[in-house]
Amino acid sequence: MSLNGQVAEPPGIVAVDAGAIAGRQLRYYDFAMAAFVVILICSNLIGAGKPAMVTLPVFGVVHFGAGILFFPLSYVLGDILAEVYGFARARRCVWAGFGASLFAAGMSWVVVALPPATDWSGQAALATVFGQVPRIFLASIIAFWAGEIVNAAVLSRMKVWTGGRWLWTRTIGSTVAGQGVDSLIFYPLAFLGVWETSLVIEVLITNYLLKVGWEVILTPVTYRIVAAFKAAEGIDVFDRGTDFTPFTTKV
Repeated sequence: MSLNGQVAEPPGIVAVDAGAIAGRQLRYYDFAMAAFVVILICSNLIGAGKPAMVTLPVFGVVHFGAGILFFPLSYVLGDILAEVYGFARARRCVWAGFGASLFAAGMSWVVVALPPATDWSGQAALATVFGQVPRIFLASIIAFWAGEIVNAAVLSRMKVWTGGRWLWTRTIGSTVAGQGVDSLIFYPLAFLGVWETSLVIEVLITNYLLKVGWEVILTPVTYRIVAAFKAAEGIDVFDRGTDFTPFTTKV
């Protein structure tokens, strides 16, 4: 334990306030941001609107949103960004993902709307896959933005409260909060009146529990990746004095 109540950092890693790394060369931040944005676009374009089902031995048929397949990657990355680089840089990634999603949706709309060649028979299939319903897309990006901001803020604040100890409490705790916000916004806004209300509630609860469960299961993986990133960057960022407003990209 250090004198300021934090856990002693491993050799080569320095605990710093978030403001102290302004202008510092970060080796892997750009790569983490790019991966985060790619996964987000894939989840919005591919999985958001499909209810899937599996038959489990004890529970029987369970319905869930297909976008759950992207969750383990996106939320581990979200936790890494907030834990390693601090809230402000995680917030910038959220806004980058938000903008990229708007661009991808706009280009999807343009491509689907373009008149197809007379001898091409794939228009209906293309429209089915990429012709996003505006309501679903709007619900998706609003829920993503709110959930990821809450996730990053909760994790960053808990890190300061715990002095950098007990990483598992903040990765799981931030997911409980962030995914609660995400799920409560997305499923009712996207599917009430489209799916049966009972199905909306079932998928909402199932996906929420699955996502929290995934976070618990992946905790050892998160520990290893976070440790590797901190060792590579040589810093451990604490958000003391950070402006937690969500409406800026300033770092």
